[in-house]
Amino acid sequence: MKSKDWLYLFAYYTLKFLVIIMPDFILDFLAFVVAKIVFKINHKHRKIIDTNLQICFPEKNQLQRDRLSFQIYRNFANFGLDCIKNQNTSKEKILNKIVIDNEEIINETLKSQRGIIFTTAHYGNWELLSLAYAAKFGAISIVGRKLESQKMDSILAKNRTQFDIELIDKQGGLRKMLNAIKNKRALGILTDQDCADNESIRLDFFSKKINYQMGASVLAQRTKALILPTFIYQAEDKKFHIRFFKPIDPLEKSMEELTLYQANCCEEMIKFKPDEYFFFHKRFKEIIEY
Repeated sequence: MKSKDWLYLFAYYTLKFLVIIMPDFILDFLAFVVAKIVFKINHKHRKIIDTNLQICFPEKNQLQRDRLSFQIYRNFANFGLDCIKNQNTSKEKILNKIVIDNEEIINETLKSQRGIIFTTAHYGNWELLSLAYAAKFGAISIVGRKLESQKMDSILAKNRTQFDIELIDKQGGLRKMLNAIKNKRALGILTDQDCADNESIRLDFFSKKINYQMGASVLAQRTKALILPTFIYQAEDKKFHIRFFKPIDPLEKSMEELTLYQANCCEEMIKFKPDEYFFFHKRFKEIIEY
């Protein structure tokens, strides 16, 4: 086993032990402390976050960006703890922590008997999103990349595949994606990361021309499945809220229109609650030096 694997496993099992024995208010304080320490010493990712915030929110000054950056660290520390809490959990516990803002959209979409492709982003507690859907509505397949650590990937896979959730590796997973839609399973895809020219369409995102993944659009046009942008965020009531955007029909829109709609929905959510977007990515690396 690689030395990194030992480190990851030690950190994971330490956190799991703390999650089991500690009440939530102490875990919240622990997340705050860890976020504060990492925020102070992790200069590399603070620079990436600050650069992204300057692009997306040019009206914010340095003090405002620093406050927002720290809140991003704090949120994702809490989301990481919640991910551990959700291992080997029950549908009831998952459903007790979520609120659906506009359930009528998903109900109407399901009634259509069309295939459904959920597009989302590295936004909010996205690991909870597929669990919540599967717990309430049924089978879903999600597309993702394997972690560098095989041990940690195996642990995460167990969390991701509860409640009839199928995990599809993005590398070489096209046939499985098509089969999932054919077999009436919902399909979930993260579409917000930077990608190569042959996997994307160049479009406006926060008034910048960037590559945006078109994989969901390609699948939708090939299978006639509806695209349903969906996001999860934590509100003041401490519940995780799921927001569905209106579905878009690949029979009525071009590839460019389908992809731009996904980008616009993602941008709207980031503007709504920027502290819940994973700004650690070099999202605009094709147009700016980080």
